[in-house]
Amino acid sequence: MRITTFVSCFALLMAMGAPTYAADKPADKPGKEAPKDDGELAPFPAPKSVKQTATIAGKRVEYTATVGSLPVKDEKGKTIGEVVYTAYTVAGSGAAARPVTFAFNGGPGASSVYLNLGAIGPKQVAFGKAGDSPSDPAILKDNANSWLDFTDLVFIDPIGTGFSRTKVDEEQTKKAFYTADSDIHYLSRIIYDWLLTNNRLTSKKYLVGESYGGYRLPRLAYYLQSRIGVGVSGMTLVSPYLDPPAIGEADALSPLPWMINLTAMAAGNFERQGKPLNETTMGPVEKYDRTEFMQDLMAGPRDKAATDRLSAKVAELTGLDPKLVRRMNGRVDIGTYLREIHRADGKVGSVYDSNVTAFDPFPSSAEARYNDPLLDGLIAPTTSAMADFVTNQVGWKVEARYNALSYEVNKLWDRDDTDNPVTDLRKAIANDPKMAVTIVHGWNDLSCPYFGSRMLIDQMPTYGVAERVKLRMYPGGHMFYARPDSGAAFRKDVMAMYDAK
Repeated sequence: MRITTFVSCFALLMAMGAPTYAADKPADKPGKEAPKDDGELAPFPAPKSVKQTATIAGKRVEYTATVGSLPVKDEKGKTIGEVVYTAYTVAGSGAAARPVTFAFNGGPGASSVYLNLGAIGPKQVAFGKAGDSPSDPAILKDNANSWLDFTDLVFIDPIGTGFSRTKVDEEQTKKAFYTADSDIHYLSRIIYDWLLTNNRLTSKKYLVGESYGGYRLPRLAYYLQSRIGVGVSGMTLVSPYLDPPAIGEADALSPLPWMINLTAMAAGNFERQGKPLNETTMGPVEKYDRTEFMQDLMAGPRDKAATDRLSAKVAELTGLDPKLVRRMNGRVDIGTYLREIHRADGKVGSVYDSNVTAFDPFPSSAEARYNDPLLDGLIAPTTSAMADFVTNQVGWKVEARYNALSYEVNKLWDRDDTDNPVTDLRKAIANDPKMAVTIVHGWNDLSCPYFGSRMLIDQMPTYGVAERVKLRMYPGGHMFYARPDSGAAFRKDVMAMYDAK
């Protein structure tokens, strides 16, 4: 996920905060040496495994769940951090030949729990759908849409998320872990170290990343390929945050933010009307977006006829009050849309899925005074479920707070968006004609709208193959996989990529 400021795309999740050393102990102040392994910072336990079963796609799958940690070392060999992972592997004579998939969420500042217990892991906890509540029991159930029957899965929690932790002071932590480049460098090494430790260097390797995790993926793939010496067979970018400038400030001169957001707003409106979300329904919206909308938008508010046309059509597509849209010259920002579409019910929509709502705590306030309904609603179930799974079910005992989503990491993150991941995506697939890439989105996601990926792909070369980078959309928002039907369609599309010769 991506944390918004939401930063722009959820990646659901955030950008980083200083690591937590113990359950209730605050991070050290800048410049203060982190505690040494002298008893203050208890060492992590050895990896712990437990046998489990799950019914996936109607079939019983036996697997081993393992929780452990891998060290991050500096150039002198000193351990400066410890990355915790959760791995699910299926035994058997062909185990070494099974693909292995490494999963990352985003933020920056998000642990991998959302992909793990929400999308593709063998167990699932309810979150991300309309009607889910923070006080619902955090009980794990079998995930019928898991990928474990066709690939082993390794979920990585970057430093400062989950139980993963730094062992140096804040300034060193920011330099070593909380920049776009350092993030790619140490996480690539973690992938290599896991493969080496588990004798899986000869297995086919895949990556999956959500939101800012989708920003990571192309850069990880290219760095692994060109610097670490690990080839990646394919990657799946889930609601990715691929082009920060394109979905940037809505008051910028560029028409791209307005164009990219309009399609997701229309999708949310169509869903409220009971219309199906598919290429047939959305195709005319995309055509209008690329042609008449952009032309009238660039004419500017001084062109009254163009602004009248623009405003009327935007009101029709979004379902907003035509008078409100005309006052805004047809330029509806995300915040206004999310607050106005449910105002009659006293509710507000989520940037991750405009039809997941919560009551507006201050409906008469001129300014929005609430956090995102979906984001606030998923912290409790995911944190409780994952902490219980790791410490109780698997038995990997650690005395620390589990950070499903770290706002502190997000705050400390160096937001340098000069390195566009699309550049590394182009290089990686140009170097490896066998690498498969699938980008997936929920139609109503305003955090990382699908139309941004559509436009990026349209500008890429074909590399001599039709649909070299596949784009698929499903009903729902940023975490469309929370809807069982969308999760099943997602699984089917990804299986086709893994099965492709």
